[in-house]
Amino acid sequence: MEIRLDEIAQLVGGTLHGDGTLICNGANPPEESSTSEITMLVGKNASANLARSDALAVICAERIESDRRPQIIVDDPRAAFATVVTKFRPPIPASLPGVGVDSSASIANSAKVHPTATVCAGVSIGERTLVMPNVVIMPGCTIGDDCVLYPGVTLYEYSSLGDRVVLHAGTTIGADGFGYQQRGGRHLPSAQLGYVRIDSDVDVGAGVTIDRGSYGATRIGEGTKIDNQVMIAHNCQIGRHNLICSQVGVAGSCRTGDYVILAGQVGLKDHVTLGDHTIVGAKAGVMDDCQGHQVLLGSPAMPQRDQMQIFAIERKLPEMRRELKALRKRLDAINTQLGEGQLGEGRSDQGRSERAA
Repeated sequence: MEIRLDEIAQLVGGTLHGDGTLICNGANPPEESSTSEITMLVGKNASANLARSDALAVICAERIESDRRPQIIVDDPRAAFATVVTKFRPPIPASLPGVGVDSSASIANSAKVHPTATVCAGVSIGERTLVMPNVVIMPGCTIGDDCVLYPGVTLYEYSSLGDRVVLHAGTTIGADGFGYQQRGGRHLPSAQLGYVRIDSDVDVGAGVTIDRGSYGATRIGEGTKIDNQVMIAHNCQIGRHNLICSQVGVAGSCRTGDYVILAGQVGLKDHVTLGDHTIVGAKAGVMDDCQGHQVLLGSPAMPQRDQMQIFAIERKLPEMRRELKALRKRLDAINTQLGEGQLGEGRSDQGRSERAA
């Protein structure tokens, strides 16, 4: 789909500053936008994200004098951007699909789909891909070559798999992210208009959930391996060749570099960034960014050397407690002697003896 910028401005009721004849063919967050897509400016790091973005144009609440690209000014950039996203990627209404392959699906000749699987409208499945029993592939999904979807896998609409992707039993890709806004005392869902993109050579274990992005993609980088029972929230950008062990929880909008390792039961706070070759030890709770090439341990997580010193001190706590109790007893005894005047009398007697000598 291609839409002129002046048509987008009219669609959202905004004021356009710039060339309205430019053609836009998509809408994505700043870090994901191409030179032919429109983006929006919101959030605490919005200006920095926009400066790094290749976006053709931007939707924002006020003029950005330092940015030369076309701008559409609106009162509520989030709502306006959601309107544009739905124009390019219309939400698919929930409906009850039937078992089997929809007539509009494109299935490669060498692909194999079990009779109990559900393949909805507009789905594309590549060569030699295997779709096993009770798999559900919702409308608009694309699956590459040589993929394997084990029993009970669910792909929500617009999910995208590269080549040689393996999804083990019971995994769910593309469910709505856990995002709500409180209005009038009620929790109302925020926009969940994105999708999930899994690049080639990714393995995903059993019982894994990966949520769709708010506007763009939640992405899993090439070659990453994900263990069983992992949760990856909306808008996360997982790098290439990561190893994510069982029961890891990654909160929304986190980013990892390449060759990151998250050991079992690691938790990441939202909007955390981990650089290349970061290793996070088991059960660690990551609250802050890491530049990379570090080992983090503990909760809250900190560099390995610092945390090992803390662990060493903690192991000595029982001994330190015993010593403290002994010192308290000695101090109590001294205070008792002082209260009874014994120490003073002892010093006085000693003084008299020395003078007599």
